[in-house]
Amino acid sequence: MKRIGLIGGMSWESTDLYYQQINRAVQKRLGGLHSAKIVLTSVDFAEIAELQKQGDWETAGNILAYEAKALEKADADCVLLCTNTMHKVTEQIEQAINIPFIHIADATATSIKTHNIQKIGLLGTAFTMEQDFYKSRLQDQGIDVIVPQINERKTIHEVIFNELCCGIIKEDSKQKYIDIANQLIAEGAEGIILGCTEICMLIGDVDFSVPTFDTTTIHAMAAVDFAIMS
Repeated sequence: MKRIGLIGGMSWESTDLYYQQINRAVQKRLGGLHSAKIVLTSVDFAEIAELQKQGDWETAGNILAYEAKALEKADADCVLLCTNTMHKVTEQIEQAINIPFIHIADATATSIKTHNIQKIGLLGTAFTMEQDFYKSRLQDQGIDVIVPQINERKTIHEVIFNELCCGIIKEDSKQKYIDIANQLIAEGAEGIILGCTEICMLIGDVDFSVPTFDTTTIHAMAAVDFAIMS
């Protein structure tokens, strides 16, 4: 079994989900007392969030590239970044290491294509919904991406940072997310991406009229596939 390297802490709430899901999947596939070989490094999200606000992606990228190198030195066989938004600095991370970087959007695109979906709705941070680094990765694979209106994007972003990253789950926020997702479905979305690794905590159990793609689980299972099958 290969060793999985995780860069976590963005937020630690979702990093906890990665650890649980990877280990449970390995145990289910291999049985008995099997668990995953994992090396985890975890950053202080307050520092990263402040750099996001400042638009200082280069410094944030340098921090995460350093963490990726630390994982490689700790004998990780691959690196996962346990967040969607910070995949904006993918290039810096990939240039810093000589082991595979498992990209969350690529894993998500693979899952979407198994459903023969052409148009997808994307929920995530404002950075993920509004900038091209994530959407273009999907569009390059033939998937059309639509996002909510600006006021709805603001709501989604604020709930992520003010509630979900702090482990706070509110029913009224859940209903807002459901309403926004249903509006995207009304606009032609054939599926909904839960494009922030904390969103599954809020609406991961909701049965929409179209498939949902929980990027946390999808990414975690891509790591398991790599560790066991490659």
